[in-house]
Amino acid sequence: MADGSDTTLTTEQTQAPNGLVTGLRSFAAGHGGAKAVIEYVGKRGARIVLVGADGVWADQFAAGTDVARHACDEAGVAVENEWERELMDQMRPSNDLWRSMSRRTMAR
Repeated sequence: MADGSDTTLTTEQTQAPNGLVTGLRSFAAGHGGAKAVIEYVGKRGARIVLVGADGVWADQFAAGTDVARHACDEAGVAVENEWERELMDQMRPSNDLWRSMSRRTMAR
């Protein structure tokens, strides 16, 4: 519709890029499986935060939350609806991440 109220998405609009799906699959395979939390980040799209079974985590970006969910489905990565305590407890930030976070805090 001209007023923008028609928000029905076609399959073509929600298709995930092959590189995104491959990246998700690769992460999950390299870390004994993975779970994902999808976060809406405005015009940028959606951030997919992956948490591996071994506690390592990473993120990927998608054009939108619908594309992110579709990519996770194709990659076989379970999507959590929100940050649960168990999932957060599973995350193990690397020493490099701690150092980079401290530099950002000290720089303010």
